Amino acid sequence: MPHPIRLLAFHGSLRRASLNGRLLELAAQEAERAGASVTRLALGELALPLYDPNLEEQEGFPSGAIQLKQAMATHDGFLVASPEHNACVTAVLKNSFDWASRALPGERRFASLAGRPAALLAASPGPLGGARSLTALRAILQELEVLAIPEQVVLPRAQAAFSPDGALLDERATAAVRRVVARLIEVATRLRATPPA
Repeated sequence: MPHPIRLLAFHGSLRRASLNGRLLELAAQEAERAGASVTRLALGELALPLYDPNLEEQEGFPSGAIQLKQAMATHDGFLVASPEHNACVTAVLKNSFDWASRALPGERRFASLAGRPAALLAASPGPLGGARSLTALRAILQELEVLAIPEQVVLPRAQAAFSPDGALLDERATAAVRRVVARLIEVATRLRATPPA
């Protein structure tokens, strides 16, 4: 019997009551209901320093960067929720991808990222739902050879989008999360079944 698809779920907010964290958790639960195995990773707990090539050259990789790269390398795909700061991704999310993109000695370029699919979600109190952050995130992921699926979830006015038990009040938003998760699992399954070139 094949092993379930393994997804790594993380978001780019350090806020304790993060709206993106709540949306990501719903996507992770949906993925688990669909048969995937999901690992939640809190980027803030990795204590990653700001990427600095001098630091990398003098001290090597910080332990948090190694932990992040190993987590990415051992999963079939990513669930990523991106808050929007100044029409772009947050510093913590960009910094995490900057560290993950660096190669350890003897490692090929983008080893922990390239060829893996990602599903993107965003929640925002604003009317655009964080869509601009996902545009920026797609550009970053394309450079890192991550396969961001076309489907995505944007949740506008997210501060009023959740019920007290954490569910989404709008069934259309819930259906959008289901579609995106199902598509990610489908793509990850196909990619895992495709022999490397």
